[in-house]
Amino acid sequence: MPSFDEVLKEAGEFGRFQKRVFFLLSQTGITFSSLFASVVFLGRPPDNFWCRIPGAAELSDQCGWTLEEERNLTVLPLHLGNESISGECERLDVTWDTSVSCTSPLARYGNRSTGSLPLAPCRGNWVYEQPHSSIISEYDLVCGNAWMLDLSQAILNLGFLAGAFILGYAADRYGRILIYLLSCLGVGICGIIAAFSPNFTVFLIFRFLQGMFGKGTWMTCYVLVTEIVGSDQRIVGIVIQMFFTLGIIILPGIAYLIPTWQGIQLAISLPNFLFLLYYWVVPESPRWLLTRKKGEKALKIMRNIAKHNGKFLSPHYSEITISNEEVSNPSFLDLVRTPQMRKNTLILMYAWFTSALIYQGLVMRLGIIGGNLYLDFFISGAVELPAAFLIIVTIDRIGRRLPFAMSNIVASIACLITAFLPEDIPWLKTTVATLGRLSITIAFEVVYLVNSELYPTTLRNFGVSLCSSLCDLGGIIAPFLLFRLAAIWLELPLIIFSILAAVCGLLVLLLPETKGISLPETVEDVEQL
Repeated sequence: MPSFDEVLKEAGEFGRFQKRVFFLLSQTGITFSSLFASVVFLGRPPDNFWCRIPGAAELSDQCGWTLEEERNLTVLPLHLGNESISGECERLDVTWDTSVSCTSPLARYGNRSTGSLPLAPCRGNWVYEQPHSSIISEYDLVCGNAWMLDLSQAILNLGFLAGAFILGYAADRYGRILIYLLSCLGVGICGIIAAFSPNFTVFLIFRFLQGMFGKGTWMTCYVLVTEIVGSDQRIVGIVIQMFFTLGIIILPGIAYLIPTWQGIQLAISLPNFLFLLYYWVVPESPRWLLTRKKGEKALKIMRNIAKHNGKFLSPHYSEITISNEEVSNPSFLDLVRTPQMRKNTLILMYAWFTSALIYQGLVMRLGIIGGNLYLDFFISGAVELPAAFLIIVTIDRIGRRLPFAMSNIVASIACLITAFLPEDIPWLKTTVATLGRLSITIAFEVVYLVNSELYPTTLRNFGVSLCSSLCDLGGIIAPFLLFRLAAIWLELPLIIFSILAAVCGLLVLLLPETKGISLPETVEDVEQL
């Protein structure tokens, strides 16, 4: 009986069939990255807003004020009396009187300066020039509620975390393509509901669920692609991430053309329904079928792959061997029970956490601060494209381990140098920080590939999902770490990033090299790497 890799070579390791499946599944990267970064445009700060005084509607009716006149007469005096107060988060706590004159509602206070009048915090009565431009204006996430915008991104990352565990486990138990299709359906439905949420609580619930299903689509499509190609073609795991970057580049264009947050939310959610058509063109992973003792189905799929690739499988094949390992429902203990698996798991978990923390930290720092939001965001995404090309050029020539380690070391050095460069040469600080961003992007993309190559088929989806869940934990911590440490010393976060990256660069040298090696089928295969 031939092994799976022998049959795959005969059927074609990266023929027309795999190229078609790869291209179709790669589109998932565009929708997932749009969801990942969407908060930048869903939560755009409102251009202009102000606090409306209690009873303003009645006063406006009595005096026939327009909104502009109401603002000039009830908010502008507050700003004139105290220029440090803009009238966005505080209002005058006085009795307004229009019985004498509609143009002097503060006449009863005589010549007293408005700076000496009592103030009160604004309580949910804001007026926005563009009320539906973002979730900030939609749900009043301003002033004392501003932290809730950060909460919405933290909730999305919690959804990613839940998806890594729940759907990663489900994909190993019930199949890659089934969980992929259910996840696509979930992303689409939850995205629509989130777009029309009546309040912020409902929005958060479906933001969480969309994150969970979104992680299911991305992780499952990634594993599916790497399982249907030969060991020499697993570079597709890097190329597929170029589509993630493509989504980052496309997103500002979508946001520029669509003026409302609901429109943007629908634009990044609805395409997931198109992926349901893959039911008819993307098969289940034959590797997974073999681990579930479904050899006949796996062989049928392999014959179909060979046919589309212009190849021919021997009609004498009646069964494919893949492992003698009994299939069990995967658990975390399976990932740490043996020495090599334990070492791989702990190092990969740290690598995921570090990559995500530094990546998001540098994005927020370089910050797309000021300037043109759309153009700056586009440029920040374009910076990531060279990372994939550098990996493609080096990874099959010198292996995985050295580029993985060097990218972390270079990111560490770049962060350290940036921290101590003087402020009067901002172009140099930006250039070195950009080098750090490029380097950590390389590390981020290599960890995807290495992670999938260091686990056996029976545990691959679960292992990748579990380890990558530390990426989501890093994403939750990153903004809090960045802003709290920056309050102590602006460059302190870079010092922490530098230390984390240096440790990661040394640790990954302890991982086995997987260049040109067949994907391990059993835990025993991993132990022998």
